[in-house]
Amino acid sequence: MKPIRITLADDHPLVLAGMKALLEPVKDISIVGEATDGQNAIDIIGKERPDIAILDISLPIIGGIELAQRIAVDFPNVRLLALTVHEDRAYVQPMMRAGARGYLLKRSAADELVRAIRAVAEGGVYLDPAIAEKILPTPSGDHAPSGKASHLDLTPREAEVLRFIAQGFSNKEIANRLDVSIKTVETHKSRGIEKLGLYTRADIVRYGVSQGWLDHISKE
Repeated sequence: MKPIRITLADDHPLVLAGMKALLEPVKDISIVGEATDGQNAIDIIGKERPDIAILDISLPIIGGIELAQRIAVDFPNVRLLALTVHEDRAYVQPMMRAGARGYLLKRSAADELVRAIRAVAEGGVYLDPAIAEKILPTPSGDHAPSGKASHLDLTPREAEVLRFIAQGFSNKEIANRLDVSIKTVETHKSRGIEKLGLYTRADIVRYGVSQGWLDHISKE
C-alpha cells in the first residue's frame, strides 16, 4: 500500500520539527515537503501534489484561509487539514468553507494528528472533538435527523461503528478494532445512518456529540 503523501506548513520551526518527529516513524505516512509561509507552501504543493496538505491558519505572506481557497481551486485533488491553535468558529467555519477536510487543534493529543490524516486520506471529514460541538450548526433542512428512530433502535454493533466513525476512525481502522471485514463495517454504518436519518460524516459527528461519544476518545 502506498503511503499517504503529506506536506507541512507552519511558521514555527519547533512545531514543524515536532510534527516531523511524530510522523516520520509512521509507516503509512510520508512527508514530501515543508514550508514556513503560505507562498512557499503553495509552491511545494504545486510541485509535489501531496495527498494531504497540513497547514496552520496563521501563516505569513499568504494566510491559511486564503491558502486553502487557492489550493482548492488550483489543486482540487489535494485534501486540506488545518492544524492550529484557533478554536473559535470565526476561524473554523471559514476554513472549512474554504475547502479544508479536517480541523485539528495543536493542543490535542499527538496521536490525534495521525488519526486525522488517515480519516481525511480515506475521504472523510475530521473535526477535533474539542471543537465539534461548538462549530457544528444545529441540524436543519434535508440533513436533519428524521426522528424516525433513536439510539435505542440501533443494534450494539451499529452504535459501536457509528461511535468510531464520529471519533474519526476510518472503515479499515474500525474493521481492525472490531476484528470484522470492512464490508461488515460498511453494512453496520449504512443500517445505522438509515435508522437515524443521517447523511454525512458531519451528521454522524453531530449525533456523536449529542450522545457524548466524543467526550472521552479511546486511546487504546
